[in-house]
Amino acid sequence: MCGRFVGFRRLEELIDHFPIDVANVDVTPSYNVAPTQEIIAIARHDDRNHLEKLHWGLVPFWAKDTSNGSRMINARSETVAAKPSFRTAFKWRRCLILADGFYEWKGEKGSKQPIFLTLPDGRPFAFAGLWEAWDNRGKEPTAYRSCSILTREASQSVMPIHNRMPVILKPKAYDVWLSRDNQDVGLLQDLIQNEVYTELKSIPVSRQVNSAKVNRPGNLRPLEAGAKP
Repeated sequence: MCGRFVGFRRLEELIDHFPIDVANVDVTPSYNVAPTQEIIAIARHDDRNHLEKLHWGLVPFWAKDTSNGSRMINARSETVAAKPSFRTAFKWRRCLILADGFYEWKGEKGSKQPIFLTLPDGRPFAFAGLWEAWDNRGKEPTAYRSCSILTREASQSVMPIHNRMPVILKPKAYDVWLSRDNQDVGLLQDLIQNEVYTELKSIPVSRQVNSAKVNRPGNLRPLEAGAKP
């Protein structure tokens, strides 16, 4: 799964790395993004890729309220096309969720060690995501915009830490993933299985990241051998 992640790039860097046509949002670095918080994502509207903010935790358009969003931060790639909560968004409302890495925890309950996982070369990347706009069937003046990160079976580099990992798309998959003209479920499933990064670098970090309130660059500092976590 993916329950915390990191995104620290400035807007200028994001524009250099990702297909962004419109960017009318403030970008603030975060070293400990937690569920329900606003995150940065790219979604396509009117044939242009918009950088926008979405709440992390998907709320389907048909939901009664937004209370279940925190329980839908992830969507399993193997079943996303069939699950009622995700299948419409999978077909029509896909996005790229921008990140520099994510946290996972290894070990026994009560003594788990947080691990920061990122690409070996340290480049920013994009999770495959789904988005929705909930307005209580037109009763709310402003839509609650939310998203979920797709997950898959862990690769060999991640399996010693956790049996699941987020779907990290390769750049050549971005355009097809964002295209609203593409509703081919088979093609989309092939994309999130094959056009992905699977080999990640893992870095043990301080247990202070266990608290989402600890949000600072020092979160990414490697834990020195023999140091207390």
